[in-house]
Amino acid sequence: MVIMTMIARVADGLPLAASVQEDEQAGRGMMEYQNQAKQLFRKISSDPQPPARCSLESGPYIFHYFIERGVCYLVLCDKTFSKRLAYSFLEDLQTEFASNFGAKVETVSRPYSFIEFDTYIQKVRKNYMDSRARKNLTSINTELQDVQRIMVQNIDDVLQRGDSLSVLDSKASHLSSMSSKYKKDAKYLNLRASYAKIAAIVAVVVVFLLFIRFWIL
Repeated sequence: MVIMTMIARVADGLPLAASVQEDEQAGRGMMEYQNQAKQLFRKISSDPQPPARCSLESGPYIFHYFIERGVCYLVLCDKTFSKRLAYSFLEDLQTEFASNFGAKVETVSRPYSFIEFDTYIQKVRKNYMDSRARKNLTSINTELQDVQRIMVQNIDDVLQRGDSLSVLDSKASHLSSMSSKYKKDAKYLNLRASYAKIAAIVAVVVVFLLFIRFWIL
């Protein structure tokens, strides 16, 4: 489920538009997550090279954000919500927002200057919440298939400990590379072990055949 959506200017973290799920159950504690989102925007604005895409866990939810042309598109979802659909949702918002307000982003100074974009966010959100629509959406945006490679960080590492997003992303990429290396090494060792077993079996069979031949002759 998509819980909250926010759009902000990367240069200074200024919120440009937002949409929050008004359901009472989902709305509990939303102020805390809104504050986390604003802190995250400020963190991104202070990072010289923030990752273009990032996922951050926060309690039972997860933030996904996507940066394009100086604007950060962020969504808060349940952890069970498909990462691919979350980024597809953000791409849809980016396309429409850039078309309507892209030229005005650098000119505004008031928070939520494009709050009317909430109408479009709600419309797209409804599409992504519909089970039949989700089935159709899984077959689109094939370029987003690599989002599963995006490492999931904990938001406390960013907001509380002060780690920069770019540093965390580098660490995650390094861990991912090391993991791939270990998997390849493990596969190679398993292959060698299999060959060794086969060789041992062949040797036993050869010895047995020689033994049989010796006694027959």
